Amino acid sequence: MASLGVDSEQEPLLGDRTPGSREWDIIETEEHYKSRWRSIRILYLTMFLSSVGFSIVIMSIWPYLQKIDQTADASFLGWVIASYSLGQMVASPIFGLWSNYRPRKEPLIVSIFISVAANCLYAYVHVPASHNKYYMLAARGLVGFGAGNVAVIRSYIAGATSLQERTSSMANTSACQALGFILGPASTDEVQVPQENIDQVAVVATNILFFVILFIFRFETIVTPLTMDMYAWTREQAVLYDGIILAALGVEAVIIFMGIKLLSKKIGERALLLGGLIIIWVGFFVLLPWGNQFPKIQWEDLHNNSIPNTTFGEIIITLWKSPREDHSEEPTGCPVEQAWCLYTPMIHLAQFLISAVLIGIGYPSCNVMSYTLYSKILGPNPQGVYMGWLTASGSAARILGPVFISQVYTAWGPRWAFSLVCGMVVLTVTLLGVVYRRLIAFSVRHGRIQE
Repeated sequence: MASLGVDSEQEPLLGDRTPGSREWDIIETEEHYKSRWRSIRILYLTMFLSSVGFSIVIMSIWPYLQKIDQTADASFLGWVIASYSLGQMVASPIFGLWSNYRPRKEPLIVSIFISVAANCLYAYVHVPASHNKYYMLAARGLVGFGAGNVAVIRSYIAGATSLQERTSSMANTSACQALGFILGPASTDEVQVPQENIDQVAVVATNILFFVILFIFRFETIVTPLTMDMYAWTREQAVLYDGIILAALGVEAVIIFMGIKLLSKKIGERALLLGGLIIIWVGFFVLLPWGNQFPKIQWEDLHNNSIPNTTFGEIIITLWKSPREDHSEEPTGCPVEQAWCLYTPMIHLAQFLISAVLIGIGYPSCNVMSYTLYSKILGPNPQGVYMGWLTASGSAARILGPVFISQVYTAWGPRWAFSLVCGMVVLTVTLLGVVYRRLIAFSVRHGRIQE
């Protein structure tokens, strides 16, 4: 928040006012100025608190799911995580359209009540005697529906800041990842301008880029199962250690967001987006399993006669190399029903951490640059519906991503899963190269300012 600085806060509501421009006749009063910045600061704080809650839940979903319903596997975990985004995808255009015609407080208050009720349901999904995993699926879907207010949030940030402020504001917004907030008086008395032509090719391309960026980051879905399989961590250890890693990546992301403003002024948003994609590709390439050291196998599954279709020799060699464990404790290691555990090398912890750091650099950069470019492409036009569609495309990625990555991981292992992600990143870079020259600000395209 402090990075915005005093100078950026002195900017007029809709951009630089120069003689002869349409914005020259728009006067922002002192009351509106104080109101919009009070609203934005409340927005940052509430989004931060909401993100803390989201981070706590996302790392504990897999152990919680295993505890309440023994029939749930890693594939169903993908559907549980995807249900959140399905709800958000449905709600985002609705809330965005609602905010275009009514005060923003209305969809925000409704979405907050939905989120509270859904989280209460999630807290008690262990109570029913059966079908607990489906109750969790429904609860996460409703939580996602409540989180659809992010479209309203993004449109408010874009509409309440000038072009110069927008990169910094979007960086701060991304750093907080909104679930809900309450706006001040400025939300019901904002300045509207006539809608002008928007480059629809740039709009569609940015939606596709944003979809792919969020899709490839859904590997977080399998972080807990991956670390339990590769490093023989218990459920408690996985939640603790993965939580620490996630917290460290959060600190890294905040630093990246704070540096975005300075870098974007020097090299531009498009270059930052391209650089972020390249760093993400390197991160996933590092994550590919290599070598001749294999993960530890879960012995309990072997005694349950759940051995996959492999040769007898492979099974004997694998069991001979796998250290035995105390069967009185929770079984750890890679489940033998995942056939790839017998022939896929393990991902070393150092390898995993290096990859996490690289992806932790690339993903925040791509995320905030996508939002910033999209907002600038739209310009001073009403952005509620457009932001709704952008949020919907992101939600679609968060629906398909977890299902895709969990299914591929369970069936074929990390080598196939991360190789396919690397291929998607290459295709995304190619698309960015094709539309690179069209991803420019609305004011630049219409000749109001020079790039």
